[in-house]
Amino acid sequence: MPLPKPPAQRASRLDASAYSADLTPSKPRAVPPTVAPAVASALPAASPAAAPTAEVLRLPTATPATAPAPAAKSGLPTKSASKAPARAATPKRTRKPAEAPKLFVLDTNVLMHDPMSLFRFEEHDIFLPMITLEELDGHKKGMTEVARNVRQVSRELDQLAASLKSSTLDEMAKGLPLAGTGHREAEGKLFFQTQLIDTPLPQGLPQGKADNQILGVVQALKGLHPGREVVLVSKDINMRIKARALGLPAEDYRNDKTLEDSDLLYTGVQALPSDFWERHGKTMESWQQGTTTFYRISGPLVPTLLVNELVYLEAPGATPLYAKVTEITGKTAVLKTLKDYGHAKNAVWGVTARNREQNFALNLLMDPECDFVTLTGTAGTGKTLMTLAAGLSQVLDDRRYSEIIVTRVTVPVGEDIGFLPGTEEEKMGPWMGALDDNLEVLAKGDSSAGEWGRAATNDLVRSKIKIKSLNFMRGRTFLNKFVIIDEAQNLTPKQMKTLITRAGPGTKIICLGHLAQIDTPYLTEGSSGLTDAVDRFTGWAHSGHVTLARGERSRLADFASEVL
Repeated sequence: MPLPKPPAQRASRLDASAYSADLTPSKPRAVPPTVAPAVASALPAASPAAAPTAEVLRLPTATPATAPAPAAKSGLPTKSASKAPARAATPKRTRKPAEAPKLFVLDTNVLMHDPMSLFRFEEHDIFLPMITLEELDGHKKGMTEVARNVRQVSRELDQLAASLKSSTLDEMAKGLPLAGTGHREAEGKLFFQTQLIDTPLPQGLPQGKADNQILGVVQALKGLHPGREVVLVSKDINMRIKARALGLPAEDYRNDKTLEDSDLLYTGVQALPSDFWERHGKTMESWQQGTTTFYRISGPLVPTLLVNELVYLEAPGATPLYAKVTEITGKTAVLKTLKDYGHAKNAVWGVTARNREQNFALNLLMDPECDFVTLTGTAGTGKTLMTLAAGLSQVLDDRRYSEIIVTRVTVPVGEDIGFLPGTEEEKMGPWMGALDDNLEVLAKGDSSAGEWGRAATNDLVRSKIKIKSLNFMRGRTFLNKFVIIDEAQNLTPKQMKTLITRAGPGTKIICLGHLAQIDTPYLTEGSSGLTDAVDRFTGWAHSGHVTLARGERSRLADFASEVL
């Protein structure tokens, strides 16, 4: 790829065309010959008697189209399969000549939620009302995640505005190419509100509220562009309800959602067909290494398998098969039989598996080649107990890891009790009740050591467990640590990335969570960091996932999980 031309003068800035001309250009936007290009058109000046809450608006000329544009999903990437071995890029949808790009009006909360949302709408255009910029300016101060996102949005908008040759109203009204800052996937333009407009809203809506002013802008755009679809994009449910009540199209911002339906999430477990041996036995190869048996299979089942996926075959009167896919090469796959942790002789720190999924989970937790494990399931399925037992066994018995680090999101279920005194671990103590409960269960396993022996064991165990807060994870590196992230469903994808990238050599990370118990505001099952991690690590050779199906806490807890 040729380099851009050097600057003619010292410390001069390259023009946008200087570095974009030599690069491979993106596919030009198809403009129908009968459609006039988007040109700035000034609206009639507002009369002096206009309402004091009138807004600024200047738009490109309405582009009539002979056919309406197809429904878009607010920048949502298409997901064709829930178990794709790699996240293949979705081919770009070619627009028919008669179709016009949509005009998406972004609410402030969309930019606060995802600062890169400006570049997620492919060939469609984006419009920002002036009240949205005012709200962004009011939230830029502070150290919160929202304030950081607002500042990033402001920097992106400044770079887009700086790419213009002149900052006149006519130049701004033509729209800013979103690809001007290097985001080639964004083929549309960004329009700012640049002229006053007085749009009467229904009598029941207060004129001074920011949401209602945005609705007024959407209503004005809809009238100015009768041949073009204008859509409001907002994370606020009430805002979308009000928009639909006024007859305005509104959508949720869904680009942050990994899956639309949580039932499509990768479970990590697959049942083999009942005729597995008959269909794959003729071409099957098998060999044994110690107590482990390997099978190399080929056939129609191979394309449905993923690396580190757990498979099983249970038939009446036959020996069950529990195996893990260790290798996929072309049209062949290698299955490796699993260790039976349901037997007392293979107990992990006194804990044995009580069902098939728990056995699968313990095999992943005890596998030194599996660096990242995610466990999901309802309350009482044994996620924390098995993980803690596997960690203690590998820290104290096998000396594979130096210590256990436990962390979780401090999101209360009810009202917050306020600030807590003490050190970092003392402040995290009330949030780690599940850890104390499981340590108490594990300590009761050894009854022969006596009271003094159990007390010494408890002190030793607690000395190897460190409780850390998420607030101080930035910049850290964990070496040879067994990291447990509890209640991971309350993490955002950005927080999840921050935690996983802390892993150094020899570190294993385990994420535990129940996607139906999300307490973080504005986080759903589809946009949770746990869902995102499960989906993106699917098929990686050093990660594994199991969805635990059956609760083992008590019959009361199991029944409550089903009926409540």
